[in-house]
Amino acid sequence: MNETNPQKRVTLAELRRASRDGRKIACLTAYDAAFSRLADEAGVDLILVGDTLGMVVQGEQTTTRVSMDDMVYHTRLAAAGRRRALLMADMPFLSFTHPEKALLNAARLIQEGGAEIVKLEAGGDQAAVIEHLSKQGVPVCAHLGLHPQFIHKLGAYRVQGREPAVAERLIRDARTLEEAGAELLLLECVPATLAREITRNAGIPVIGIGAGLDCDGQILVLHDVLGITPGGQPPRFSQNFMTGHDSVHGALHAYVEAVHNSQFPTPDHSF
Repeated sequence: MNETNPQKRVTLAELRRASRDGRKIACLTAYDAAFSRLADEAGVDLILVGDTLGMVVQGEQTTTRVSMDDMVYHTRLAAAGRRRALLMADMPFLSFTHPEKALLNAARLIQEGGAEIVKLEAGGDQAAVIEHLSKQGVPVCAHLGLHPQFIHKLGAYRVQGREPAVAERLIRDARTLEEAGAELLLLECVPATLAREITRNAGIPVIGIGAGLDCDGQILVLHDVLGITPGGQPPRFSQNFMTGHDSVHGALHAYVEAVHNSQFPTPDHSF
């Protein structure tokens, strides 16, 4: 957000101010105390303990085998490392199938893990879940576009929203979930033009991953930023920031600076 104060905690209110003021928000995943601390020291505004840990930490092919116990454990580790950044944690596969189940699992991530906001791979049909969480004081980020937890239905990780009908549904879902109480939106693998429209019409900050430059902020998976993507084939929307730097610290600083200065992503990272 360009105004980094190492003594001041980032809050949702600060993210909203950044969105209103046009200051970009730099976000990154982390799964343990050491990398959470490094990301925090580099000026990352929001750290996500993602269920991507199933793939980049546990060596699975998908995120669907990640459990609530896994998420609570890794969130607790990440919470121990950061001092400034807002801490967000993923709700794993099938952990939010109805409002009460979602509330119990979100409570674990907050009370046991130390998360300050939870993220759900949500469509408009999860509005009741988000509304219930919001009414109980649980901040929620609604994840739209590509849903990796749906991989067994999708068959492949594909861009979402190229077809007019799907684009309209995503626009409608973004509005519905914001009205239900979502505090943030995350758009994954959607065309840049669609992400621009959703961001311009949203009243809450919008974070992108493979969604173009016009979102309020950007997020990447830590391992992609460091050039250690499992399998060696990074997604098109990512960038290896270790190139040209001789330390993890330098790479993370470069990523944060590139996001804050609107130098990342480029059109080459967009759809």
